[in-house]
Amino acid sequence: MNIAEIKKCDVANGLGVRVSLFVSGCTHHCKNCFNPETWDFQYGTPYTEETEQQILSYLNHDYITGLTLLGGEPFEPCNQRVLVGLLKKVRALYPRLDIWCFSGYTFEELTGESRARCEVTDEMLRMIHVLVDGEFVEELKSIRLRFRGSANQRILNVKASLSRGQAVLMEHIPDRV
Repeated sequence: MNIAEIKKCDVANGLGVRVSLFVSGCTHHCKNCFNPETWDFQYGTPYTEETEQQILSYLNHDYITGLTLLGGEPFEPCNQRVLVGLLKKVRALYPRLDIWCFSGYTFEELTGESRARCEVTDEMLRMIHVLVDGEFVEELKSIRLRFRGSANQRILNVKASLSRGQAVLMEHIPDRV
């Protein structure tokens, strides 16, 4: 897996102050994507043990509220296989932190039959608290939506969604700013 960027103090991609990991590789190719360079799986730099240690050290501050995964596409199978190891370490070392993930795949695709599914998809989903799902749709774009680019995208409570077997919207995040 390659990474496009790590933001060690991000307030735009989830609630609070976060560490955000932008992975490389995405097969969605949404029209007018904000980060098209990350479509290329070879973009950026290789994810290494040193990269992982750097991310874990960035998370080790009282002001950090969580980790956000975005890209590119965290749920591309080759990215999941690497990210699941990072998420295990984050959950073990920093249980107070929440994990957000932005994905062009919907919850239904990730839990049903889709090209995103692989042997670690369910495990990865169980470690994520908030999933912002759905492809960016230019015709539904709105700058007034919080944590989303287009109106079709949803902010989901993953634990409740997995428990009920259907997408459950987060209740405490305002729909609009």
